Amino acid sequence: MKLTTILGTVAALAITATAATAEIKIGFAAEAYPPFTAKNAAGEWEGFEVDLKNALCAAMEEECVVVDVAWDGIIPALMGGKIDAIIASMSITEERKKSINFSDKYYNTPAVLVAPKDMMIDGASTDGKIIGVQVSTIHQNYAEKHFAGATIKTYSTFDEHNQDLNAGRVDAVVGDSIAFSDFLAATPSVEVKAELSDEEVFGPGVGVGIRKDDAALADKFNAAIAKIREDGTYEAIGKKYFDFDIYGG
Repeated sequence: MKLTTILGTVAALAITATAATAEIKIGFAAEAYPPFTAKNAAGEWEGFEVDLKNALCAAMEEECVVVDVAWDGIIPALMGGKIDAIIASMSITEERKKSINFSDKYYNTPAVLVAPKDMMIDGASTDGKIIGVQVSTIHQNYAEKHFAGATIKTYSTFDEHNQDLNAGRVDAVVGDSIAFSDFLAATPSVEVKAELSDEEVFGPGVGVGIRKDDAALADKFNAAIAKIREDGTYEAIGKKYFDFDIYGG
């Protein structure tokens, strides 16, 4: 075999290897969180954040692959290199910023307290009640900070605490207002009792989680978010799922 052929083969293999390792591994929380992420009957991801991920990767001109990771292990997966970025409705908080960095926000929606319609409860009167929250979330942090007189019960998934609310095993649940939409529509016996606010707990919104030593990737995501906001792609995606501007104030 000629030397030029050998060198060409080596170069081709090197390019292939580089391409194979150039994929950005996007971490999705394995637990469904409609309308942001969920799997259809074929086992394929769909939802607002799925479309957003596709648009961001296209804007960056990068190949991306989705990796399913349990929510309570998603930050360790990022820090350990199993994934390169988190797109999983993760709020930008000062506590999380101690471990990882974030892109600019890509949406912001309020948290709410949901309970049976006949339950006398609001954001200021939860003493003696059992409040359900998804573990390792800003909603757990809020409940533990503000509902000192209540019993806080944690769940692995959002759906699990909704099921326990239906079954009467908890008095109320705390979560994202949009994520509750389907549950509220399907469960006429419950309602939103209060919209919750605390900038220190909830932060400015949801962003892409990125390792602290990966500033270049953070810059790419920020540029991509700005691009799809400017060219109308973000608005078009949002209108598929919401009748208001999900980006928020």
